Amino acid sequence: MADFAEQTKRAVEVLNPGGRSSVVLVCEHASADIPASYGGLGLSAAARQSHVAWDPGALGVARAMSRALGAVLVAGRVSRLVYDCNRPPEAPDAMPARSEIHDIPGNQTLTEADRQARVAQVYRPFRDALAQTMASLSQPVLVTIHSFTPVYHGVARAVQIGVLHDTDRRLADALLDRAADHTAWMVERNAPYGPSDGVTHTLREHGLPNGHLNVMLEIRNDLIVTDAAQAEVGRTIARWLAAAMAAMGRQGDVRCSA
Repeated sequence: MADFAEQTKRAVEVLNPGGRSSVVLVCEHASADIPASYGGLGLSAAARQSHVAWDPGALGVARAMSRALGAVLVAGRVSRLVYDCNRPPEAPDAMPARSEIHDIPGNQTLTEADRQARVAQVYRPFRDALAQTMASLSQPVLVTIHSFTPVYHGVARAVQIGVLHDTDRRLADALLDRAADHTAWMVERNAPYGPSDGVTHTLREHGLPNGHLNVMLEIRNDLIVTDAAQAEVGRTIARWLAAAMAAMGRQGDVRCSA
């Protein structure tokens, strides 16, 4: 029981909890950590640090945005290979048996009890922390931060920033309308993934039901390798987001110091 309680406690971290912005930042895949009790899921050290285990650079970008916007940041502390907090418990890839080119031995013979234990240890604490953070604000704006690999299954990806949405496209549209004012990078809608790929769970769970503005941002991870690059991209996106919110009449909710 003590081990279970400790794993639950370490599943999520709320950073800048005193942030006064209406923006709630989320980084579901912030960490590559696989708790010792999972035996590394049978993976090599290289696989455990690869993009299949986490979103490299995403947390650094999200932290920079949190500082610039004065926003709360809810971040996962466990590898998405243990449990992907951007997936519902019933999704097969919530605990994937294979991710891109990597088999995940520790996920291939999970019983229903095993799956439910991970839901309790990882997903529910994360979901509850985010739900509580959203509920603490009158008009929260949900922004999730991810990164993606520049080459997937051997195919190079030209897109550099993806602006993703589900059925609510309001904030995504405002960002896309102003992309050229803030970056020369290639920006695309619902790329390299979209709702049909099952990647908008957090938006569906915490944004759509109550009509909160929401968007998911994907940044190609070769562009945010260093701390300096992560900080600069975070500040750029913070300014871009503030401009989009101002255009929507919500300038009082987002103040950017970047």
